[in-house]
Amino acid sequence: MPYCKDPMRLQHMLNYAREVLELIQGRSRNDLAADGLLGPAAVRLLERLGAEAAGVSPDYQATYSLIPWSQLSGLRNPPAQGYAAVDKDILWKFLSQDLPGVVQELQVTILRLSAT
Repeated sequence: MPYCKDPMRLQHMLNYAREVLELIQGRSRNDLAADGLLGPAAVRLLERLGAEAAGVSPDYQATYSLIPWSQLSGLRNPPAQGYAAVDKDILWKFLSQDLPGVVQELQVTILRLSAT
C-alpha cells in the first residue's frame, strides 16, 4: 500500500517546481551571475523539491516511473561549499530545459491520482 503522504509530496514537488519556473521566467543564464538572489533562491527551491522527491515511497516511484526520481532526489544535497560551488551552466540547463518536463509529468500524475 502506498504511503499516505505520497500524493501530498507530489503536490509539494509540483508547487516548488512551478515556483522555480516562475522565478526564472523572462530570465537568462547571465542573470544567475548578475542577480545575487536568483541562483541561491532557485537552488533552495530545488533542494526542497528534492527533499520531497526523496520522501516518496518506492511503490509510488515505481508506479510513476516517468518522473526522474533519482535525479530529483539528488537535488536535496547541495554542495558543501554552498551556491558558489554550483555549476551555473548545469543549473541553467536543468532549470530551462529539464524542469518544464518534470512539471508536466507531475501535473499528469496528479491528474491521474485525482481521477481515481
